[in-house]
Amino acid sequence: MDQSSQIPCNSNSQKITPYQLLGGEEAVRALVDRFYDLMELEEEFAGIRALHPQDMSGSRDKLFWFLSGWLGGPDLFVARFGHPRLRARHLPYSIASSERDQWLRCMAWAMQEQGVAQDLQLRLMQAFYQTADWMRNTQG
Repeated sequence: MDQSSQIPCNSNSQKITPYQLLGGEEAVRALVDRFYDLMELEEEFAGIRALHPQDMSGSRDKLFWFLSGWLGGPDLFVARFGHPRLRARHLPYSIASSERDQWLRCMAWAMQEQGVAQDLQLRLMQAFYQTADWMRNTQG
C-alpha cells in the first residue's frame, strides 16, 4: 500500500477535498507553520526537532508542498521532486514510536490551534497515524 497517496475525499461530497475543507493554500501553510513553531517551542517535541536542520525553512516548505497534494490540492511536491517516496526519504533518520507519537501530537495541537473542525481533525489524524506508523524504522 502506498502510504503517500492522497487521503480519500468525504464520501458524502466527493468533490470537496480536505484541502478545501481546511481553507486552501493559506490555511495549509498556517497549519504547517504552527506545527513547526510548536516543534521549536515545546520541549515535548525535542525528539523530532533534533531530526531537523537548525534552519527549518526547507522542512516547512517541503511539508507544505507535500500536504497540499496529499490533502487534494495542488501537487506541489510532486511537481518539484517527483514521487514523495516518504519512507525512503526518512530512512536516514531513526524513527521509533516516540518520534511517531511526537509528530502526531504536534500536528494534533497545531490543528486544534488553527481551528480545524473536529470531524476533519479526526479524519486527518487517522490518516496521519497510518502514514506516521508506516514511517517507523527502528524499535522503541
